[in-house]
Amino acid sequence: MRRSSRPAQAPPGLARPVAVAASEDINRRIARRVRTLRAALGLSLDALSAKCEVSRSMLSLIERGESSATAVVLEKIASGLGVSLATLFEDAAAPASPISHRGDRQPWRDPESGYVRRNISPANFPSPIQIVEVELPAGARVAYETGAREAAIHQQIWVREGAIEVTVGKVVYRLAEDDCLAMQLNEPTGFDNRTRRLARYLVILAAGSGRALQR
Repeated sequence: MRRSSRPAQAPPGLARPVAVAASEDINRRIARRVRTLRAALGLSLDALSAKCEVSRSMLSLIERGESSATAVVLEKIASGLGVSLATLFEDAAAPASPISHRGDRQPWRDPESGYVRRNISPANFPSPIQIVEVELPAGARVAYETGAREAAIHQQIWVREGAIEVTVGKVVYRLAEDDCLAMQLNEPTGFDNRTRRLARYLVILAAGSGRALQR
């Protein structure tokens, strides 16, 4: 079954609240994270390719910072590495701190669906919780086919603006502003904004059984 994403169909003149800059820098950050996590697991490029079903050539390009991979591809890689997607966007070089400041949060835009994400949680601080802010443009869709990871990861979606549909397995949940959905990352999931307005929501992730999310 193939993952899919639908480009955003934003109305003319709709401004995007979050500007995305320095995309090359965040691509290099992702490259370092993938290399580091793969090395920590003792996986070759071929072995990771087999686990996450991403070609070796694509993995090599991503690890060199030469490809702006889509969210769907990055989620496959995160699954193969046994971590959350948010982990790939963390700045491993940042000093550990219990505080995250607004200026520390570099946004990333999916080149396929146009959705924007920012890690909100403090970088490199040992915690079982990760918080991510997501902006899903009007008409946009992103779908992940990956199922369970080796370590259980729980997730909650809290809609702060607009409305979205979240598909978990074969069940569709329609979330309006201020609705919150609890789920576990053990089935294919999809996110749809079928409205003409941008939707903004928070994703809160936590490792199961008291285990901290891998950083």
